[in-house]
Amino acid sequence: MNVPPRFQQILGVRFFVGDADGAIEEVSRCGGLVVVPAAPALINLPVDQGYREALVGADFAIADSALMVVLWNSIDRHRIPKLSGLKYLRVLVARPEFQSSGNNFWVMPNTLSAKRNLRWLRENDVSVANEDVYIAPLYERTIADEEILKRIEERRPKHVVLCLGGGTQERLGLYLKKRLTYLPAIHCLGAAIAFLSGDQVYIPVWADDLGLGWLCRTMADPKRFLPRYWSARHLAPMLLKYRDRLPVTTV
Repeated sequence: MNVPPRFQQILGVRFFVGDADGAIEEVSRCGGLVVVPAAPALINLPVDQGYREALVGADFAIADSALMVVLWNSIDRHRIPKLSGLKYLRVLVARPEFQSSGNNFWVMPNTLSAKRNLRWLRENDVSVANEDVYIAPLYERTIADEEILKRIEERRPKHVVLCLGGGTQERLGLYLKKRLTYLPAIHCLGAAIAFLSGDQVYIPVWADDLGLGWLCRTMADPKRFLPRYWSARHLAPMLLKYRDRLPVTTV
């Protein structure tokens, strides 16, 4: 007997409750948009309308933020497990149906990152044709990209992986979900692959399992990441105030 998947509403966002295999199975069945919001990004829900619409418009999110998980589990009896984007990606790329050429399409932030990431993918038995890699332009606040729609429609992959920055990739994911004539599984995994390919600091499995990925990134580049993660402290009062409800907009 199949057990239906469980979801938990947190700050108006629908979070999947379960492991990486379950989440991937769920989005692979009929396609859909999966987002992986970090704590420093979640605090922008009241002020960033595009990001807000993307998270609400996603089919579900995974609980990548260790801080959010700890805070939520301390205030609500419906506890959730942490599921990092890095763990999700490791499981995704190991799936035989994903590894086949033509089944995966990658959106990369720049040519250098694409080169490093593709080398790692091919070393790990993932077949990626050159036609299945798209270098994203610098998007405006309102996304309009007919070229990426054309490329994906031509290739019709089962999986589209977005490796862009938070705040941008979610809006692009929603754009694709609304504009494509079919619905692939759209995975907004940001820098997850960069932690494996060497494009960013390497995060060991044990550090990821302990929810210490943020510490690895901060130690590697404190000037960039310390202010970002320090801003996440505002998530606590937001969760206490709104819990499962979408925060009121302040713009």
